Amino acid sequence: FAQNARPNTIFILIDDLRFDALGCLGHPWMQTPNIDRLAKEGAIFTNAFVTTPLCSPARGSYLTGRWVHAHGIVDNTNRNEQSHKLVTFPALQQKAGYETAYVGKWHMGNDSSPRPGFDHWVSFPGQGQYVDPPINVNGKLETSPGFMTDILNRHALEFVKRKHAKPFSLYLAHKAVHGPFTPPERHQNQYANAPITRHPNAKDDYAGKPALQRPVQQNKKGTAGQAGPPDETIRNQLRLLSAVDEGVGQLYAALKESGQLDNTLIIFTSDNGYFHGDHGLGDKRAAYEESLRIPMIVRYPKWIKPGTKIAADVLNVDIAPTMLEIAGAAKPAEMKGQSLVSVLQGNAKKVRDDFYAEYFQEQNFNRIPTWRAVRTPQWKLIDYPGHPEWAELYDLKQDPYEMKNLVADGKAAKALARLKARLAQLEKETA
Repeated sequence: FAQNARPNTIFILIDDLRFDALGCLGHPWMQTPNIDRLAKEGAIFTNAFVTTPLCSPARGSYLTGRWVHAHGIVDNTNRNEQSHKLVTFPALQQKAGYETAYVGKWHMGNDSSPRPGFDHWVSFPGQGQYVDPPINVNGKLETSPGFMTDILNRHALEFVKRKHAKPFSLYLAHKAVHGPFTPPERHQNQYANAPITRHPNAKDDYAGKPALQRPVQQNKKGTAGQAGPPDETIRNQLRLLSAVDEGVGQLYAALKESGQLDNTLIIFTSDNGYFHGDHGLGDKRAAYEESLRIPMIVRYPKWIKPGTKIAADVLNVDIAPTMLEIAGAAKPAEMKGQSLVSVLQGNAKKVRDDFYAEYFQEQNFNRIPTWRAVRTPQWKLIDYPGHPEWAELYDLKQDPYEMKNLVADGKAAKALARLKARLAQLEKETA
């Protein structure tokens, strides 16, 4: 990219948003007009995934373009010191001549102080709180009156509206739609009595899922993960998206007013999926589709025709190399994600044939054990290190809800052998 032709970039990250929880992604009653407009004028990635379906690890991967076992943010525990050392794409954009801003949830440790590579910093300690949260603006922590999503939207808007002498990069990471699911007052009665439809796998009896059959000593979170959230909890989670959508509309209007809308590449996505009772689970963490899959929408009319659907398998680790190619910056050797520029420009149909995913069990969530998996467009093999007897193999074409484990089925033996070999290979390739 010529220095004067480089677009601004805005990356919008939602917390715990399912892949199908938007109007433009087929949800029957969700009202997300501004996010839907991005999709209508841009592209929807219909096969977007995270490599680890958990908040802090996924955030580390978005920022660094590396798998979790490589960048080391393996769980949600306090990673303050380590997170200051991550080589992030905004820091590399900054070196390449971008003005960079971080607004929102950092969530790799409870330390809200500015991280290297950002000209402007707005964050908060740990998970933060929805009402009257403490907010750290460029190193100064103060209580900020109001609702968290509105506060973050306001800070994002202020940054975008500034005069910029060079291209800018905004990383906007919302607390929404993470629990506790308490929407702002203006949205508390939205979607009243809207029907919640569960997937067929909500009735999973765990036949063929030994890891979920095992008795575990329950803790608060583990118990919540047994049957998934009640209908009203799901409605409250989805109500939280309305304030996010309003913020997307405000950013859109500000970019349009300043003449920067079509010169700004906008990505809208989530840090992981979320179980709405699928396989009797709530939360995320497990290797099933509802946890690994994410929504991903990109708008940049110079490359993307309106209403484009892209079927290539893309991952959260692909965002950093994409942003660096746009900025004209070199991709570090340790960054194993792939740039999506050629796919966005319509010059390539696929990015990869398969991918590696992983999760490291957390002490405070014993329901889901450590796993690693390989997924192709047809197959998924889930391996539980130290427990070969728990392995799961699914034919996603025949069994999209992952109900029938084929690991002992002779007809799938060739696929199983191939995937086992590939799993070991991918683990090394992504280190």
